[in-house]
Amino acid sequence: MPIAHVHLRAGKPEAYRQAILDGLYGAMRDALAVPEDDRFMTLTEHPPANFRHGTAYGVARSADTVYIDITVFASRTPDQKRALFRRLAERLAADPGIRPEDVFVIVHDAPAENWSVGNGLAQFG
Repeated sequence: MPIAHVHLRAGKPEAYRQAILDGLYGAMRDALAVPEDDRFMTLTEHPPANFRHGTAYGVARSADTVYIDITVFASRTPDQKRALFRRLAERLAADPGIRPEDVFVIVHDAPAENWSVGNGLAQFG
């Protein structure tokens, strides 16, 4: 039950943006075994003046950098998260052609009792 938010510089065509969301979903299916149709994602475009990146940590990022925040149940293992990072970079490199250096990902762990997926209920805790 991940929920993901993607941030990128404005100006990419719809097919590019859709490829990011599809690649993200595919990587989560591959690495985290999320259920079919578990597509809780948003994508936000930012004007160039409001989107910054740097070369910290020895990574030469470009204007095509994407920031991806993923919140998951706190049950994911470090190996699953590493697999997610790898698969996401691979999938986004294949389509829409984002360099692995430009894929910046943060996974946030949230206890199951912190989730309500509708109807005002705490379905998991």
